[in-house]
Amino acid sequence: MFNLDLNFIVAFFFGVLVLYILARILLFPLKVVLRFILNAVVGGGLLALFNILGGFWGLHIGINVVTAFIVGFTGVPGIVLLLIMQRLTS
Repeated sequence: MFNLDLNFIVAFFFGVLVLYILARILLFPLKVVLRFILNAVVGGGLLALFNILGGFWGLHIGINVVTAFIVGFTGVPGIVLLLIMQRLTS
């Protein structure tokens, strides 16, 4: 009924192996990009919370991509860094 020769079977498994390796290579950068985006979203949330609470003392940091990434990567020390940079430049 099915006449499968050895070359077909080897080619099939080789193709599956190549697809697996290609998927692993392409999935790693996707994980890195998704992690950057998640960090930026968390950083934006922290900045928004800081702006709400800091408004009582007249502290404000603009929310944009750069500041969100800085706070996303460094957390609370990033907010302190941005405040210091803001005070030094004004």
